[in-house]
Amino acid sequence: MHPSVHASTHPDKAAVIVAETGETISFGALDAASNRAAQLFRAHGLGHEDVVAFMLDNTPHYYGLTWGAQRAGLRYVCISSRLTQDETDYILENSGAQMLVVSASLAAAAQQLQTQITRFSMGGDIPGWPKVEEAMAAMPATRIADERAGVDMLYSSGTTGRPKGVRMPLPEEPAIDATNNLIELAKLAFGLNADTVYLSPAPLYHAAPLRWSMTVQRLGGTVVLMKKFDPEGALAAIQHYRCNAAQFVPTHFVRMLKLPDEVRAQYDVTSMKCAIHAAAPCPVPVKEAMIDWWGPVLFEYYAGSEGNGMTFATSPDWLAHKGTVGRAISGTLHIVGEDNETELPPRQEGTVFFESDMVFEYHDDPEKTASSRNSKGWSTLGDVGWVDEEGFLYLTDRKSFMIISGGVNIYPQEIENHLVTHPRVADVAVIGGPHEEMGEEVIAVVQPADMADATDAFRDELGAYAREKLSGVKVPRRIDFMEALPRHDTGKLYKRLLRDQYWEKAKTGTGIGTGN
Repeated sequence: MHPSVHASTHPDKAAVIVAETGETISFGALDAASNRAAQLFRAHGLGHEDVVAFMLDNTPHYYGLTWGAQRAGLRYVCISSRLTQDETDYILENSGAQMLVVSASLAAAAQQLQTQITRFSMGGDIPGWPKVEEAMAAMPATRIADERAGVDMLYSSGTTGRPKGVRMPLPEEPAIDATNNLIELAKLAFGLNADTVYLSPAPLYHAAPLRWSMTVQRLGGTVVLMKKFDPEGALAAIQHYRCNAAQFVPTHFVRMLKLPDEVRAQYDVTSMKCAIHAAAPCPVPVKEAMIDWWGPVLFEYYAGSEGNGMTFATSPDWLAHKGTVGRAISGTLHIVGEDNETELPPRQEGTVFFESDMVFEYHDDPEKTASSRNSKGWSTLGDVGWVDEEGFLYLTDRKSFMIISGGVNIYPQEIENHLVTHPRVADVAVIGGPHEEMGEEVIAVVQPADMADATDAFRDELGAYAREKLSGVKVPRRIDFMEALPRHDTGKLYKRLLRDQYWEKAKTGTGIGTGN
């Protein structure tokens, strides 16, 4: 299916509603906007396989552009509004984008860009930039003559280095309404359909919110789009719009659970039938609390923008295998040793690989592409984990975040998962900092729920709390406080930035955060 199909049968049905304001775009209006966008792309010379880029805040008009690119056979690059000018220019140049549309709220950043391509503003003025709304209004709302299914080309958030673009071939089936694996998964595994009212709380420039919400629109369901995630706002949206599906990351769960009990009790969330979550392993106590609160409606998956494989777990699966991210439902799962070749038996930790027919490459980075494969053609996203005897996968952490202290490999995820459950901790990042004797030491950078708690007494309390559940080598040797961690809107931590600051400042004998 495709939004254009629903526009012909249910033109007045809401395709997207803005959670905070109620602004609504119908399927009929969405179809017209996507046609005008496709006409605009053609008018500026963009043909099949060409690239258009969007750097936008969450707006319901995002979808007119993405669906226009999809039906024009383009690759559409959705750029994070949080990136630096250098990172954005890199993506524009690396992707070969020929057109860029930017939210007017990002005017200051947009005017610093160096890449010379066709530019438009959206939602207001950027001096010297034409408005995309006016340009689209001048276009006919009819279908272009050479429609052909396009595909997204998304870049990593840059948490471990330069953003990298995942380039997929255009769909073999050129019809814009052809089905795909995600559509089938949405229907069969998650139960999404035309009756779905889907809360999308995360930025649309990220793979999961973009792909899942567009899939809901393919099915004829309604997307309730949050401009920005707010824990109480999400609960209010679920109640007001009777949302029955949503997609979250574990950080969202943590923030909702840390609302006062009386606030959580105000909202009716019984309409929720499918709460999808991914992006990072969910701390066991957090997921237990969410299932206690919302019921067995949580569905977890592990996958990447690369599309090389996927695992899946229902709430009953997870309750029987606490901590798992599920069993493979796409691709064949392998846990591989340090040589990237030897397959390991159950319960031995190694790099997670998928054996799959899905082909992807990191655009203009053959070295990175090659490093993601082994000699058997299996591919990895760089995560470490293990499987049990029933094939359920448990993720340990990303290989690049591993701390080596005194020759012992330590993965931060387990430490973070424990510390974040402390009632007075809002967020936490664990990294490896320099240590003369051990090589690296375990450092916990903690965001207290109240910065008044950034004291030596609370530091001691957290150390004791860590020792309750963690072995001595994993207990942080140093705990620092920070008002806000550098976390991406998708929930990912910019650990590279934190780690680099510690290693750089070690030269001067100082650190970062409060209480160094």
